[in-house]
Amino acid sequence: MTLKQVFIRNLKEFRKKEGFSQQRLAELCDTAPTYIAQIETGRKFPSMDMIEKMANVLRIEPYHFLRNPNDITANTEAESLFPRLPNSMKNQINNQINQLSSDFLKEINEVINKY
Repeated sequence: MTLKQVFIRNLKEFRKKEGFSQQRLAELCDTAPTYIAQIETGRKFPSMDMIEKMANVLRIEPYHFLRNPNDITANTEAESLFPRLPNSMKNQINNQINQLSSDFLKEINEVINKY
């Protein structure tokens, strides 16, 4: 998978995790929905300024767009906790950790938004 493909995949995933349509992401980033669609189809690539805007809106660090979620390295949670497990099991553990973290952050955000 190329770096551009990783970026596109992550952008879509982070956008969907936030429950945003392309239209909503475009509104929050002050750009056209067609531009977001062109990015997600690989026809255009965003500037660094736009990457920062999208990261802020999606509440992630900009470098998260470039991380390949399929790569199991020594820096992943499962690798550090369970170095001898097969990669398929590490992937499952990492996916569960990511999902729980995401759910937890959404709950925290809901509580914060109430106050």
